Amino acid sequence: MSLRPHVDFHQGTVRLFGLSARFVEKALTDVPLVWDEREDCYRADAMHADAIRQGLEHSLAGRFDWRVGRDAGAAEFRSLAVNDLRQVTLRGDQQQAVKAFEDGGRRGLVVMPTGTGKTVVAIELMIRCQCSTLVVVPVRDLMYQWHAKILEATGIDAGLIGDGVHRVSPISVTTYDSAAIHMPRIGDRFQMIVFDEVHHLAGPWRSDAARMSIAAIRLGLTATLPGDDQRTERLQQLVGPTLYQQSIAEASGKSLADYSVHRIAVRLTDDEQQRYRDYSRQIQTFVYQQREFDPQFKWDDTYALSAATKQEPDRARDAVIAMRAFRLKRQIEEHADAKLRMLEDLFRLHCDESVIVFTGSNVMARKISTRFLVPCLLSHCGKKERRQWLQGFAEGRYRVLVANRVLDEGVDLPEVKTAIVLGGLSSQRQAVQRLGRVLRKGTGGRRAKLYEVVVEDTREVTRSRDRRRNEAYRQKR
Repeated sequence: MSLRPHVDFHQGTVRLFGLSARFVEKALTDVPLVWDEREDCYRADAMHADAIRQGLEHSLAGRFDWRVGRDAGAAEFRSLAVNDLRQVTLRGDQQQAVKAFEDGGRRGLVVMPTGTGKTVVAIELMIRCQCSTLVVVPVRDLMYQWHAKILEATGIDAGLIGDGVHRVSPISVTTYDSAAIHMPRIGDRFQMIVFDEVHHLAGPWRSDAARMSIAAIRLGLTATLPGDDQRTERLQQLVGPTLYQQSIAEASGKSLADYSVHRIAVRLTDDEQQRYRDYSRQIQTFVYQQREFDPQFKWDDTYALSAATKQEPDRARDAVIAMRAFRLKRQIEEHADAKLRMLEDLFRLHCDESVIVFTGSNVMARKISTRFLVPCLLSHCGKKERRQWLQGFAEGRYRVLVANRVLDEGVDLPEVKTAIVLGGLSSQRQAVQRLGRVLRKGTGGRRAKLYEVVVEDTREVTRSRDRRRNEAYRQKR
């Protein structure tokens, strides 16, 4: 090694120059480095920067140049004072989460139900760490929400990266998509990174937001971890192990309001029932015919088969017809007249309360909105419209707010103690997120209620059972 070794940041990776293969194999065994023949250097994802630095300091005793984050544009990010303007005392569970994170090496996941103050925990850790921090969130609404909370707690006007804004500051907030796009250029700026609703990070595209950052301090926040072990393992690789976990059942009646879950079954009309059976028979006949042709055929193969119009035109046509029958069958479940009648009864029962209605589709959300003349909040609503509906709901000018998925997670809502679920996925995570919308502990100790309206003798019953396997539902229904 005739030249003094040095390390720099380049397009979301760190490059190691002047190191021999023998040295790398001995000193950096646990770091996934690859040799880049184009530039005669070793390379690794930026997320391994801290491990590389520790390995070099141990083996070279400072005889190397660390150029990561040392360019002129990054100078202001190296030293930072974060003031504490809050006048709040952390609850016991929040203090436990903070301590678990610090004792766990300041890398890992904190799992707490919606409404228990995950943001409070994150801001406490930001103030303690006193370093440049990037907060990554799933949607624009949350980006502005975090900006307001950081400003209130620290007096810092955080940078914004997303929604047409690109203002990078030592404390900044961005969305997952914007982070994945811009991290090759800003990945060496931040020493701490916070992933809100961290389950969104597990996908192949959004995970780049973690891989291309040098941040040694990594905090992942969520109310529910992914259901499959593979995605959870990926989060633990990108952020760290689960350091603190609290369930809704543990928080109920303490940091969250006590609650009850009511499942209401309704029936299809004779006409709806007949059409539902006809579509079911179409689907069953199609699957039977395809298994005669291919014994390994599964319904999940239908979409791919529908695209094979050149190779197998007849089978592709049958697949398209079956998929149409499947969609129409789901529409009958979603738009059943009995659901709307039951919804009207529940509105009367809770006429003096604020109510959130969750649907399984945008079409159903609009249908309820026009029938009952209540605001409808969808993912494609403009920023001004969203603010208007949420503010009116918070002020009590609107008693009911209807949404499909846009309120499932993250967005702060006023104290609401009644939610009605008229449809959705079989996902336990979605079910827990929706339950969490009504569990914030407000004044008066009011009990929260969640109603789940399902259509008997349909697939909705199965999806409901899948959702309710979570302990938060099993103990309170």
